[in-house]
Amino acid sequence: MHAEVTIWGTFHGSTTAVKTLLVGVLLSRLGGFLNLFAVLYLTSRGYSNEQASLAVGCYGAGAVGGVLLGGILADRMGARTATMVGMGGTAALTASLLYLPYYSLLLVSMTLASLAAQLYRPASATLLSALTPQRSQVVIFAMYRFGLNAGAMAAPLVGLALYHLGGESYSPVFWGEAVIAFAYVVVAALALPRQPHAATPQAPADGPPRGRRRTAGGAPAVDRMAALRDRRYLLYLMAALVNGIVYVQYLSTLPMDIEAHHIDIFWYSTAVSVNGLLVIAVELPLTKLSQKWPTRLTVGLCCGLIGVGVGLYGLPMSATVIIGATLVWTLGEIIGGPAIFAYPASAGPPALRASYISSFQLMQALGTALGPVLGGLLFTRLGHGFWPLLGAGGVLSAALAIAAIRTPAQASRQNDRRAATTPHAPTDEDCQVP
Repeated sequence: MHAEVTIWGTFHGSTTAVKTLLVGVLLSRLGGFLNLFAVLYLTSRGYSNEQASLAVGCYGAGAVGGVLLGGILADRMGARTATMVGMGGTAALTASLLYLPYYSLLLVSMTLASLAAQLYRPASATLLSALTPQRSQVVIFAMYRFGLNAGAMAAPLVGLALYHLGGESYSPVFWGEAVIAFAYVVVAALALPRQPHAATPQAPADGPPRGRRRTAGGAPAVDRMAALRDRRYLLYLMAALVNGIVYVQYLSTLPMDIEAHHIDIFWYSTAVSVNGLLVIAVELPLTKLSQKWPTRLTVGLCCGLIGVGVGLYGLPMSATVIIGATLVWTLGEIIGGPAIFAYPASAGPPALRASYISSFQLMQALGTALGPVLGGLLFTRLGHGFWPLLGAGGVLSAALAIAAIRTPAQASRQNDRRAATTPHAPTDEDCQVP
């Protein structure tokens, strides 16, 4: 029998590369305050609110493209190089915003800065999974999410401190983010392995296996459509998309509804702060318990509770409803967030890990980008009554996720079929729902 998987034991027993990735995730999110100060910076330079909003939209579009391109670079160049390219580009492009004289150049630079900032995500998640034993995957991704959440929560405070330390100037803000991004480049260069993990299957001597092709450098490249041909995994991607659309409403549409009901914004700020504090304080310790549950259960509870919690905002709006509903969906996030992140790494064969992870992260990014637009349209037409519709969307995402996730027995049968055909990539027959 294996020893019990603990948080400290997992971290202590991890390789230097894994610890570097976890610290790097924290660093990258700690410097992620560009989008928070972009509107203020652009309006301070004389641009209109509409122009500033368009720039933020471009930043969001760049993030979606960055997740997609990050998966490709992770396949072609390896996680180390992809991370260095992404964070190095982020450093240079962020600093350039202070010196670009034209609005069109600012839009291009913000789009590319956001794209570059997201390149590390598929690369880091892929390498993190490859370097972690299967039984520790949920715990390691709980640590990964802890870094994301802690960095995101601290980023506004760091940016605000730099703004005031610089005499209410935006130069220290953007240069500070550039320095943090470059620090990650240095850390990655020193500690991450130069080549893909040895566990990644190699091409046989007589040529690349079916489902893979050779890159210009001769290395086998993953067929990026393989994950999309896995019909069962497509259900999981749909669940991630719907869940992302529902989840993001607390940031985009909820403030509008609270303002429409003339409720003090203090209660919204309190709810958001409570969510952040609980996720950081509780999620990682709770993972010690939830990692023992069936993946279907944890992911289903996560999506379902997020949907129910968001749907509860449809009750007569009050401070109690705002705080109570937030606590419900926060519980779902805490229970299943790590499992949702960990599952794509094991949903397909090891050689296609980057493809499965990047497609999942792409759906998450799309949900985050589309959610505010769809939520705004629905709120305009339905008003306060649109929240139960989102609740139904959350229940739908839970049903899709439960249907998508294979039990250990189903996964074993699938692996046996793959071994009988090709050990490197699934065929169309392999990807049928059992």
